[in-house]
Amino acid sequence: MAETNLIRTTIGGVPVVELAQEFGTPLYVYDAAVIRKRFAELAVFDVVRYAQKACSNLAILALVRQLGALVDAVSAGEIHRALAAGYPPAGDPPPIMYTADIFDRDALDLVVEHHIHVNCGSRDMIEQLGERVPGREITLRVNPGFGHGHSRKTNTGGELSKHGIWHEQLHEALFEAEHHGLSVVGLHMHIGSGSDFEHLAQVCRAMEKAAVEAGRNLRWISAGGGLPIPYREGDARIDIQRYFDLWDATRKRLEDRFGHRVRLEVEPGRYIVAEAGFLITEIRAVKEQAQNTFYLVDAGFNNLVRPAMYGAYHPLRLAPRDPSLPRLFQEVIVGGPLCESGDIFTQEEGGIVTKRLLPQAAVGDYIVIECAGAYGFVMGSNYNSKPYPPEVLVDNGDVKLIRRRQTYTDLFEDEMIPSEFLADEDSRRSVTGLS
Repeated sequence: MAETNLIRTTIGGVPVVELAQEFGTPLYVYDAAVIRKRFAELAVFDVVRYAQKACSNLAILALVRQLGALVDAVSAGEIHRALAAGYPPAGDPPPIMYTADIFDRDALDLVVEHHIHVNCGSRDMIEQLGERVPGREITLRVNPGFGHGHSRKTNTGGELSKHGIWHEQLHEALFEAEHHGLSVVGLHMHIGSGSDFEHLAQVCRAMEKAAVEAGRNLRWISAGGGLPIPYREGDARIDIQRYFDLWDATRKRLEDRFGHRVRLEVEPGRYIVAEAGFLITEIRAVKEQAQNTFYLVDAGFNNLVRPAMYGAYHPLRLAPRDPSLPRLFQEVIVGGPLCESGDIFTQEEGGIVTKRLLPQAAVGDYIVIECAGAYGFVMGSNYNSKPYPPEVLVDNGDVKLIRRRQTYTDLFEDEMIPSEFLADEDSRRSVTGLS
């Protein structure tokens, strides 16, 4: 990354320093213009189904619904989120699709009650749904026997993956569905996040084979998600038209075989929101440890776990309080506040700590962690009893708070101390901090 690109002063036209001063840090900021742009690039597909697990704030869901996206849900909570964001429960194509490898009891009750379409990733799901509501239409998620991704932990295909119905068991799954009076009208394949065209072509061939076995009742196929984005300078952006053409050719061969139209869905999460998201964090200490310089910031892996979990790379830029000051550049390690050695934003998979070139900085300057809109806030935690940060949406220069900062009282408002552990009312007040 060129030195001139190592400073960021605005997000969506709004000064970073102003955002940090108004809402505090750590702070998640999303640029609505980027979401609109990425969504528009996928308009060649018949259906764009947003994988909300990437970023499930209600405002983001409402924005993509307004753009025309349908939504994928992987839990009962995500179904509730989709309904709260204005998605109707049922329709053709299904506005909400529940995709999972199991039903917990809440999810099964919800899909039955609201007629939510189900993408079944196991034969047990077929049986459990069929026992409750025979006659429903379903989609099957098929594991083609191979997978690929930017990390072993994002590989969702192959014999070591828990996801999907094993391709050699598709016949049994189809029989299970028929036995329980369920109609298989769709097939879904997703092999991992960050797949390349060689592996995507393999998926297309596997999908065609599975679709032929499933038969002409199929009305749609889903290409899944996993579309990569350029995290590093010089990374190529995926050719969406080439990606679509691969799947469109598969779809057309199936249409010729079945004698009717087959709808083509895509299920992006990261692609739509990753580049729209920024995590602003304040430098709270600059430390020299032997030959290493550390910038220690107030965000940690409780806010963005991807570097610690996957060794994921995120672009980092300095947002200085005073941009007029001249800056030299140095190799630094950027870490967070948590009581964990792994709380480092500049690391590779396996926990190997690396350095980044950044401008010299001081306490009170800000670091902007970029491409943080996908699997950022949603994978956060209260580890070390750190409150969740606020989320802000910037839309044409208009700044909207879309989640308030969690308070310290919020941290333990659902917890209870058994009365026998407290001697008296004064002790209770002391322990809880109440006055």
